[in-house]
Amino acid sequence: MNFDKLIRARKSTRSFKKTSPDWRDIIECIDAARFAPMAGNNYTLKFILIDEKDKIDLIAKYCQQDFITQVHYVVVACSNPSRTINSYGESGKIYSRQQAGTGLQNFWLKLTEKGLSTCWVGLFVESEVKELLKIPKEVNVEAIFPIGYSSEKADKRSNIELDSILYFNKYGEKKMKPDKKQTA
Repeated sequence: MNFDKLIRARKSTRSFKKTSPDWRDIIECIDAARFAPMAGNNYTLKFILIDEKDKIDLIAKYCQQDFITQVHYVVVACSNPSRTINSYGESGKIYSRQQAGTGLQNFWLKLTEKGLSTCWVGLFVESEVKELLKIPKEVNVEAIFPIGYSSEKADKRSNIELDSILYFNKYGEKKMKPDKKQTA
């Protein structure tokens, strides 16, 4: 799939088929996250692949998202900012979160390429998820991803116009000034 089609094919799914994906495909998608940019080459992103039904059901409860119970696999993404904080001080917390986002985008795009679907779940009771999965206190739970095959029909993507998100040289400036080299 070419890159533009891949980006446009990515969507959030909340309804899954009963068919279980191959867990090795999910591992391959997690592997794609390793190639995202990392501050000072301090890789902070970690993944927990869950296939135990009782844990998946509890995670659905902690997220207040019943659709999570439909899947055979859930991936919990975490980051430990200690290395970036050691290298960059308090800014390391921000860098850790930024690089988590880039890694998770790689992960999600690879899932899409493999024909798998997910929904980025960002609302959850972190303390409960941490306790369930034995995640250390200093580690952040970044997101939860239920993974399966979508049972939803293809929908039209909401179209956000480029003009509504792009500014030039300062916030709110809608036009690029003419290039002085070209007008001379």
